[in-house]
Amino acid sequence: MDFNNTKIAFSGKSGSDLKRSYWLFKIIGWNWLIKIGPTFLNIFLPLWFPIPIIKATIFKQFCGGESIAECEKTINELSHQNVKTILDYSVEGKEEESVFDANVQEVLAAIKKAKSNSNIPFSVFKPTGFGRFDLLQKVDAKQPLTQSEEAEFDRVKNRIDTMCAAGFEMGVPIFIDAEETWIQDPVDDIALEMMRKYNREKAVVYNTAQMYRWDRIAYLKELKAIAENEDFFIGMKLVRGAYIEQERDRAEKMGYEDPMQKTQENTDNDFDLAVKFCIENIDRIALCCASHNEKSNLLLIDLMAKHNINIDDNRVYFAQLLGMSDHISNNMGKGGYNVAKYVPYGPVKDVTPYLIRRAEENTSIAGQTGRELSLIFAEQKRRKSI
Repeated sequence: MDFNNTKIAFSGKSGSDLKRSYWLFKIIGWNWLIKIGPTFLNIFLPLWFPIPIIKATIFKQFCGGESIAECEKTINELSHQNVKTILDYSVEGKEEESVFDANVQEVLAAIKKAKSNSNIPFSVFKPTGFGRFDLLQKVDAKQPLTQSEEAEFDRVKNRIDTMCAAGFEMGVPIFIDAEETWIQDPVDDIALEMMRKYNREKAVVYNTAQMYRWDRIAYLKELKAIAENEDFFIGMKLVRGAYIEQERDRAEKMGYEDPMQKTQENTDNDFDLAVKFCIENIDRIALCCASHNEKSNLLLIDLMAKHNINIDDNRVYFAQLLGMSDHISNNMGKGGYNVAKYVPYGPVKDVTPYLIRRAEENTSIAGQTGRELSLIFAEQKRRKSI
């Protein structure tokens, strides 16, 4: 597998696409601009002033459109590279019951779309799209709930059950995304409940493990023991993690043990250990390796060969975000592996918090932006030499 093959990596990109991406990653590399971005947007978003600029730049790079219908073009373009699509309704920060119910309908529509389109192998949702953050935090802290809050939490669980049941009935596996550590325990508990209910014959419900947490290997081993004892299957999406700075800040301010790994090396080691653990238990655990790390993807390729797992075995998927690491996604698609892109969508104004987080992640991941820039530059140079 050659991740340096830029001809394959950017075969679907025009010269103007490459130029836009180059300058976008160049700007993302300016840490000072990314840091003031949220403040700038909080001031100007209510006036709709930056919406056209956002839509033409960062939204175009990282999102498929404002609706499922608008994502059709992206789905088709990815399929030409033998890369699948995971539609991700990326509206964040809402806390009204009416919005939670509307979000359920949106995810159900995405599940129905996946059922009718073989290029969409999974659906996904973020738990905070279906329940208040503060409520989940209270449950995580094991604080007593009022009668009203008990009823509210039941509604959260029912919404999640509705979507998992739809995935089960329509044959569409469901990813449950991870959240901050201080609300993750109830998410893990609900995911376990859904696995017990819907993963009796195969993995339909997938939880997500953020491997920048030092306790996730133990979590995986404990989950496997439960699954073997109760005879159900595990779906597991592995990521490195998305909230490291706020996690460390909160732990320091509140005086509890930092839940994050001490070093990036420790995170990388645990991620690779988790990949190995899942593959060694492939008859019990279906795996999605959601990583932009070349070494981790190559490790999984080697492990599949070592354990005689077919490259198109549906129990093993690779995934990256739209707009990033095309050199990984497209070269793996060309090689015949199961690979998919997370394709966020939603109204520009509502998706902007997600986009800011993506930009912040690019600046915090050592070498990510520089790698993207060097690959784009190499492809531009290759095209000029033809």
